[in-house]
Amino acid sequence: MARDTLILHQIIFYEDKNFQGRSHECSNDCTDLHSYFSRCNSIKVESGCFMIYERPNFMGHQYFMRRGEYPDYQRWMGFSSCIRSCRMIPLYRGSYRLRIYEKPDFSGHMMEFMDDCPCVSDRFHHRHVYSSNVMNGFWIFYEYPNYRGRQYFLRPGEYRRYRDWCATCAIVGSFRRVTEF
Repeated sequence: MARDTLILHQIIFYEDKNFQGRSHECSNDCTDLHSYFSRCNSIKVESGCFMIYERPNFMGHQYFMRRGEYPDYQRWMGFSSCIRSCRMIPLYRGSYRLRIYEKPDFSGHMMEFMDDCPCVSDRFHHRHVYSSNVMNGFWIFYEYPNYRGRQYFLRPGEYRRYRDWCATCAIVGSFRRVTEF
């Protein structure tokens, strides 16, 4: 297969559990999946990593999907079978760098990270992260320690307030780099 035709990212959505029913394959970002299926009860990630969202335009609950099979929505910790958009996470092989701040607009106590953090309060000494600056790499914030709870995908850029990464509150329990492809 020629290099330019090689699919580096592929996710398949199925309407029913155990990879049954109507399906839709996707290899890039999609802002509205509603026209392809009415519900999503199972997913196969053939290659790459994706974030899937419960609402169109990358809104609502987010779920990190790495290569593998998810025979029902509870396997990806979903709250329902409603998936309406997905975002491909590009391949990244460089260094990782992230700054978190205790207050909005990059103020207050700041700490820089280059690796995963299973418990933010143990290292940062704050439960709340009000702003963040992602200098390098792709990161996932989790609501609770040990990579549990609601998930938030952060690309390189400035996040002046926690709402900029679509969180409903400023509590960040843990975070990790997206390194698996």
